[in-house]
Amino acid sequence: MKDLHSVFAALRKSGKGQYRLLSACLFFASLLITTFCMIMYSPTVQNTLPEGGDSRKQVMMVFILAVIGCCAFSVYASGLFFRYKSRETGTLLALGAGRKVLGQQLRREVVSLVLASCVAGIILGAPLCWIIWWVFRLTLVDTPEMALIFDWRGYIIPGLFLTFVLITLLAMEHRFLKRVNVLEIIQESHRAEPVRAVPRRYGWGGILIIVAGGSLGYFAPTFCVKVLHWYAPSIFTAPFYLPALIGLYRVLLFTVVGGWHRGKSRYAHLIENGMMQFQGRQTVRNMLVVTVLVAGAYFASFYTPIMMAPGRTEIAGRPMDYSFFYRADQDMIGKDEIEDLASEYSVTVRDYVETPSASLAVDGNRYIEEEGPLGTTYTEEYAPVLRESPFLSVSAWNSLTGDNLVLNSGESAATLDRYGDFSQISLVTNPVTGSRLPVSTVAEPLKSDMFREIHVLNDNDYAKITEGLTPDWQTVRVVFNAENDSYPFAKELFYTIVQHSGSEATRFDGYDRIIREYELSQGQLYFLDPESPDRASFPDIDPSKPDSSDFRMNWMYMPKFRVLDQGDFVSNFAVFMLLFVFVAIVCFAAVAVILYTRSQTLMLTNSWVYEDLRKLGASNSYLRKTSKGQVKRVFLAPVLIGTLLILAFFILILAANGGDGVIDRSEQLGLAACLLIVALMSCGFYGLYRYTVKKSWKFLNIS
Repeated sequence: MKDLHSVFAALRKSGKGQYRLLSACLFFASLLITTFCMIMYSPTVQNTLPEGGDSRKQVMMVFILAVIGCCAFSVYASGLFFRYKSRETGTLLALGAGRKVLGQQLRREVVSLVLASCVAGIILGAPLCWIIWWVFRLTLVDTPEMALIFDWRGYIIPGLFLTFVLITLLAMEHRFLKRVNVLEIIQESHRAEPVRAVPRRYGWGGILIIVAGGSLGYFAPTFCVKVLHWYAPSIFTAPFYLPALIGLYRVLLFTVVGGWHRGKSRYAHLIENGMMQFQGRQTVRNMLVVTVLVAGAYFASFYTPIMMAPGRTEIAGRPMDYSFFYRADQDMIGKDEIEDLASEYSVTVRDYVETPSASLAVDGNRYIEEEGPLGTTYTEEYAPVLRESPFLSVSAWNSLTGDNLVLNSGESAATLDRYGDFSQISLVTNPVTGSRLPVSTVAEPLKSDMFREIHVLNDNDYAKITEGLTPDWQTVRVVFNAENDSYPFAKELFYTIVQHSGSEATRFDGYDRIIREYELSQGQLYFLDPESPDRASFPDIDPSKPDSSDFRMNWMYMPKFRVLDQGDFVSNFAVFMLLFVFVAIVCFAAVAVILYTRSQTLMLTNSWVYEDLRKLGASNSYLRKTSKGQVKRVFLAPVLIGTLLILAFFILILAANGGDGVIDRSEQLGLAACLLIVALMSCGFYGLYRYTVKKSWKFLNIS
């Protein structure tokens, strides 16, 4: 006669598959969350992502999706554990076991399982993070600033996740044992989660709702800013995406119940549809989480090609090999020194052009912001002196670019800025003497792959408006080509330019003296001044670290050397690139676990149905076809919808860049790279689908 502990041990052994499933889900969720947090809170990443910047927000958005997915499949695995625990619990109650003893035993099992699984995931998270990062450095790019340093804050969220899982399982255990009807507990494992008949309008109607909701959510913030002059908080604009979620839920529900099958096709899938419908609620919830996670994973994986393709295209499209500019009050090297340096590396300087330029004040609309209870609103006010902008004479422009531009007196031309916008001005002011020059900007922007946000004036107008300008407001621009060009020469020239730049030239790109003067006159702090609390959100420009990403990406006077930029392009963006690749791997891993787990649990839940079908004479080929159809439905819909949604979102973003609704050549290359990623990941999902189907056949003994 066995005692109660021996009975518990025997039952655990017979149901080891359920213990293994729950333990694996909790371990994997803790491992993913810990790995992500260790990289996210690492000083390596924290010092790279600016506080409040778009990159940080995007990473956190995807991370939140991954955490939601991990919590979802952990809770689901816990529910399955208790469902399949019901038979043995009901049997023990029927044999006279006390509810108190069962509760103590079950709580002991739950606590030990949660602690063992989650703590193991938390402990192994940091080593896994280091291994992945080390592989990235070994195979892709390795720079001194990519040395990974861990921070104890990376364990906070995993600790909270462990607490959440433990409290959730204890609450589920308490609710589970409160049942007093033994027969109800015994039959719990066969309890279905049916969905009612779904109208046909849920199919294509759901797709239309997704499109409408996505469009509303995407354009709502722009509408608030452009039309209402209101920087609406996310709590007001985010709900515009809710129709898209409703539409997504309807499409997935329609898919689960087999609504896309019409005519004779629905009879061929009758058994499959019935089984899916009776497990519909939980299946749809899982598919919804997977869809969002797939979109988040692709969002992270698209970041690198979308960022790199335009940059590489811009570098390759420059008309000159070398271009740099400096303040006229700097003791900078000249043509002779550059040629001497080039000769040391067997490089020949060709087509050398050196021209003066100037920084002048331009007019425009100033946005006056006002904080309110519902967010920030703004009004526009014309300012004759708004900001500083670089200027060239038309002859200097033609000598630098080889253009044949002709401007009449009083005319101004301009290139596009870094955001693809075209600034039209009507008044130019000398910031030293205060003299002003009314101008009219020609309608068409100047085309240039090298110069951005440059204004050009007629030669006489330029000479007139720059009269009396001090050297600190004057600049010198240099361009030239190089024969037998080499990376060592480009790097040495870059180092030399940095060494000849004084402390007054150590400026963050975007530093504007005109705006600073206005802010100080209003009794406000300029955001880049050391006293400003916003200054900490922007990296320091340290000339002693010219190879750091912060310096290369943010120095106002950063040169453009083709061979240097091509050689260092990946290393300059290494932390950004590897971080988003890392995020994509985490999200794709979570998707794979959820898809595999849900597919296998469907087979577990419906195993008795397949056994009954076999007894009724169903052939193995029919059973294989039916089980394959169930797994296919779990995989295909969320992966396909998530992929199409994020592709549509990125196409919308690319079309909106520049405000012309056109996807240019560099963006097309980035989009092509994204499509290649989709193709590769689709092959990966297909391989997982085939593996899951074979495992299902093996479990159902129909292989």
